[in-house]
Amino acid sequence: MKSCETEYGILKIGSKEELFQEALSLALEHFASLEREAVSWALTGGSTPKDFYRWVVAGERLPVEVLDRVYWTTSDERMVGLESEESNFGNADRLMLSPLEAIDDCKFPWPTELEPTVAVEAYREKWETALYPDATYDICFVGMGDDCHTLSLFPGSPLVSDPVDSNFAAVEVPGKGWRLTLTPAGLAKCGKVALMTLGAGKAEALRSVLQGDFDPVSKPSQSLKAVADRAVWLVDEAAAAKLEL
Repeated sequence: MKSCETEYGILKIGSKEELFQEALSLALEHFASLEREAVSWALTGGSTPKDFYRWVVAGERLPVEVLDRVYWTTSDERMVGLESEESNFGNADRLMLSPLEAIDDCKFPWPTELEPTVAVEAYREKWETALYPDATYDICFVGMGDDCHTLSLFPGSPLVSDPVDSNFAAVEVPGKGWRLTLTPAGLAKCGKVALMTLGAGKAEALRSVLQGDFDPVSKPSQSLKAVADRAVWLVDEAAAAKLEL
């Protein structure tokens, strides 16, 4: 696996399995460094996370002693029910958490049955009660789209152009409806951040984010610059193909 430093965090390039192992190791090592009994892990959405969940379950790669101390959530969510294939938490639960018999009391899906702004406040209250005031995530997994978005921060997002102090927010994304998401302020409070993006379709976006002009409103994935000392970018050779290394 290749590794180099960037102004947005450490960049690691490898095969899908190598990247999955690196992501898991990042989480396990960080949890081991925390003296608290309870730790938190925010998962993300998309096809690559689904493959990661299957990989974890198939290889029995998550130790029981870790599984039993984790509070699980997702770093953003669509306004759909958990039964939907579009639900980030629903997919995580079906493909990894339930097969691993994670404790229901440690599962924290966003309450998408509520109105967006009400859902965000209900999530914040429940999450902070379970952990501690003003809490976000010890480990935060995010992805990056070919439009340079991350979380539910899409190009032009008011959460980037006009930042809020709150850790979580509801935002209406043109053409995609309402989303619930960690904000840049909340991202800054995470312990470790792992951004994974794979495939040739992400190559131009990755080059633009890591080696182009700094414009986080147009390229929200550049918001990770604020957590560069805690961020790891996990990409395959295809996604890294246009980088000048």
